[in-house]
Amino acid sequence: MLQEISIIYSSLEHYSLRKGLIMRIGFVSLGCSKNLVVTEEIIGMFKQKGFEIESNPAIADIIMINTCGFIESAKQESIDTILEMAEYKNDNCKYLIVCGCLVERYKEELQKLIPEVDLFLSIKDYNVIWEEVTKLIGKNDNEHYTLDFKERVLTTGTNYAYIKIAEGCSNGCTYCAIPKIQGPYVSRKMEDILAEAKIIAEKGIEELIVIAQDTGRYGIDIYGEAKLPELLHKLCEIEGIKWIRFLYTYPETITDELIETVKSEPKICKYFDIPIQHASDKILKRMNRKSDKKSIMEIISKLRNEISNVILRTTLIVGFPGETEEDFNELKEFVEWAKFDKLRCF
Repeated sequence: MLQEISIIYSSLEHYSLRKGLIMRIGFVSLGCSKNLVVTEEIIGMFKQKGFEIESNPAIADIIMINTCGFIESAKQESIDTILEMAEYKNDNCKYLIVCGCLVERYKEELQKLIPEVDLFLSIKDYNVIWEEVTKLIGKNDNEHYTLDFKERVLTTGTNYAYIKIAEGCSNGCTYCAIPKIQGPYVSRKMEDILAEAKIIAEKGIEELIVIAQDTGRYGIDIYGEAKLPELLHKLCEIEGIKWIRFLYTYPETITDELIETVKSEPKICKYFDIPIQHASDKILKRMNRKSDKKSIMEIISKLRNEISNVILRTTLIVGFPGETEEDFNELKEFVEWAKFDKLRCF
């Protein structure tokens, strides 16, 4: 069943249209927070172009869906949402546009199976997104517009906002499709991140949530070394930002420097989101993970010893191919030892 999904712009005011432009567009954003940031960037593009952001799909001229294609349930939710929004295609809704991870994985199949969709945009199409949209709606506009750093329309309310510091992933875990969908890990330039963070702060947002597929690897690809600690220090200098947290940091990237940064900066939440996935070395090797049980235990012990009242969150996978009862029991004993504050199991 389709989970309750709202058009996420109901909290936004309608924006004035440029003279002669009467098109209204509504959005649905599915999947992770990184996907939501992309949706916010696309909303910013349409806002800049004078479109009215519409919260009611029944009266929108265009409906755009940003899909997720990571796991089976996410794929099904995306397809259900496309079919649901396709029902609004009538005299009011002229165009249905679908983009995102599901399209990146299955564009040709979707084009054949869901002809109600007028335009499919894969992630690789984002560098020509405006050209494709104008071609679809018959608007003469030769301006090139990409999703490189632009001012977003924030949809997370007035308290917090996400800021994405990298795209893709290069870890190559055997259970994960992210590298195939989004490509290798690519860090954003630090100056662009800081400029965007200042704009967010100027909007009155007080909590900044730093996200990437692996935040701890930030900067290695463009600066030759991990730059997350430096980035966090500089984000803390931005006036107006009161809280900063960073999500999804692999255990092998949690360095002494990063720990000291979290300890020393009062703005940084004492919160580590560490995806470990398992505690059996045999299963970790099958998953192509870079950490083993011993090193994971060492980093958990260090965090608890170094940072008072630190909060630890993790994700686990059980039933992985080759997992035995012995492996499962080893994981269970490890969880009892680790006493995670937050845990999600797949």
